[in-house]
Amino acid sequence: MVQTSTHFHEIIPPGYKSVGLDVSHHQGEINWDLLFTAKGFDTIIDFVYCKVTEGSDHLDTQWERNRDYLNKHGISNGAYHYFNPKSAPRPQAAFFLETYKIRSIDLPPVLDVEDEGFSDEDLRAKVLIWCEEVKKATGVKPIIYTSLSFYETKFRGKMDGYNFWIAAYSREPQYMTDREVLHWQFSESGRLPGISGNVDLNVSKLDVY
Repeated sequence: MVQTSTHFHEIIPPGYKSVGLDVSHHQGEINWDLLFTAKGFDTIIDFVYCKVTEGSDHLDTQWERNRDYLNKHGISNGAYHYFNPKSAPRPQAAFFLETYKIRSIDLPPVLDVEDEGFSDEDLRAKVLIWCEEVKKATGVKPIIYTSLSFYETKFRGKMDGYNFWIAAYSREPQYMTDREVLHWQFSESGRLPGISGNVDLNVSKLDVY
């Protein structure tokens, strides 16, 4: 989908203040130098979110490598946890916190919620527990990443002031005007130099630098 910086500019939805990536082991070993230095995407990409953990026992194999590069090169970054809604939330929060050491300049932690729970009520309760545990430990309120469908049917107006990051690929979500919606993942099929295969592309209503 995205082959060059020119094409990348053309597909970025207008009207947003910053552009970002989210990455995990699915992108393999990213050649960050090629992306940011040789190809100059440091002038286009404002932030990167990296997967840290999943459930209560899975550490992303690229977390430490990605985190180390981004920190050393002063690139705004944050961390996310892939949530298992059918297991206890506190052990998941503890595992995330054991692995991820927050810095004062980090972007807010993100909880990635993509899977169905035992019920919508159970899902919301567990998400809230995870978020409250992380907020208590870090002093920062996490952002909840989820699909447009989940936001619309499970979370909208029901999460006690938490902010959201919505994934929607066919069109701009009508809920981007909601105060609590901050980021929009507009593509899951970006192609960028230094990254094997596809990568998620995002825009934000915030200046994320």
